[in-house]
Amino acid sequence: MKEERDSLDFSKEPVSQLFRKMFIPTLLGMVSMVVLNITDGAFVGHGVGSEALAAINIVAPLFLIAGGLGLLFGIGSSVVASIHLAKGNEHAANLNLTQGVIASVTIGILVGCIVLLFPEQTCLLFGGSEALMPLTCVYLKWIALLTPFNMFGMTAMFMVRLDGKPGFAGFMNSFCAILNIILDYIFIFPLQMGIEGAALASFTAFASGNIPLAIFLFTRTTKVHFHPIKLSKTSLFLSLRNLAYQIKIGASALLGELAIASIMIVGNYMFMRFLGEDGVAAYSVGCYCLPIVFMIGNAIIQSVQPIMSFAHGANDKIRLYEAKKIALKFALLIGLGGMISLLFFSEPITSIFLVPGCKAHELCSNGLRIFAPAFLFIAINIVLIGYLQSIEAAKAATIFTLLRGFIFSIPCFIALPYIVGTNGLWLALPCAECVTMVLLFIKMKK
Repeated sequence: MKEERDSLDFSKEPVSQLFRKMFIPTLLGMVSMVVLNITDGAFVGHGVGSEALAAINIVAPLFLIAGGLGLLFGIGSSVVASIHLAKGNEHAANLNLTQGVIASVTIGILVGCIVLLFPEQTCLLFGGSEALMPLTCVYLKWIALLTPFNMFGMTAMFMVRLDGKPGFAGFMNSFCAILNIILDYIFIFPLQMGIEGAALASFTAFASGNIPLAIFLFTRTTKVHFHPIKLSKTSLFLSLRNLAYQIKIGASALLGELAIASIMIVGNYMFMRFLGEDGVAAYSVGCYCLPIVFMIGNAIIQSVQPIMSFAHGANDKIRLYEAKKIALKFALLIGLGGMISLLFFSEPITSIFLVPGCKAHELCSNGLRIFAPAFLFIAINIVLIGYLQSIEAAKAATIFTLLRGFIFSIPCFIALPYIVGTNGLWLALPCAECVTMVLLFIKMKK
């Protein structure tokens, strides 16, 4: 009975109240991940050195690729399931969610195996150098093993939120983050395991976090459940058809993560060309800060997405508009807060990751001030593209994701350093995101 009372009613409960119930635990979970991101970088930067920090930045795109694939099936299956639930078709909703989780884990295993087989090639592909190769390959091994666990967690969290249990999803994020921080300290400082200690801490924390998550999904859900998958030719064909539609819906989320990965990879290449290993170490601090706005922006859209998708499925335009308005307001506040923080506190933020006085520290503290406006534009873009996903406007969401992540950002990274000097390296992302935001508002107005 308690679980019935705790469940959320997406059809009748006030939108602001629903959003609050979804957002607060989701935000707390994301904040714990932000703290983890900062602490992990601080431990590595001060406990191992700036070269280790640069090596982690080389591997970071693998995290983003795995996260993007998890979001692809998480958002895709969740949007489709939300619409089916709004129409009273629980069987189709559960089937789509199960197919999404299975596909996510299977692809995670394949990606992990490829990286394990070709670690040096992966390092060079992601913008590494021969000097950083030994550190990068050590870290890469454990992150490749973590990939399927990471993708299961990403996809399954959407299932938990759709079941009306955002508190548990937030708790699991916090649990993994806190465990990772504790293990980071133990492995890096008392045990002196260096960069391998940081990687092992991440693997242990997030892989073990999958255990209570799986138990919950198999035994404690009330609205959504895993559904047996039949292996007949007809059933497999229908499963592939469902997955194709999920991929269509969630493609812009995958492209969004791939866009960040490409930005990091192109950035690694360009910073290495103009500023060497110190430049990559400085850029890594910006890349540690960048997920903060992405995580909080994703907390907003993950909290409001079930509400918007359910309203869209029920053809309730008033609730849909109200949900979009609330999400945009929060995105504006978060984006402004991040931008102001980087503008006025770039030096102390840099000192969290890099030892003051080194060349990388100086490069970073100056660069973060130029980088700051990206936080505002990114927060708004995440919410607007997430809204397009939620109403099944997959084509528009995909186009805008391509614009911000590839078509605008990569040319900016390549051209601006030659036009305005090394400051252009830090200006590339703010310029690309700003142009995308303007085009998104024009689209929304039409």
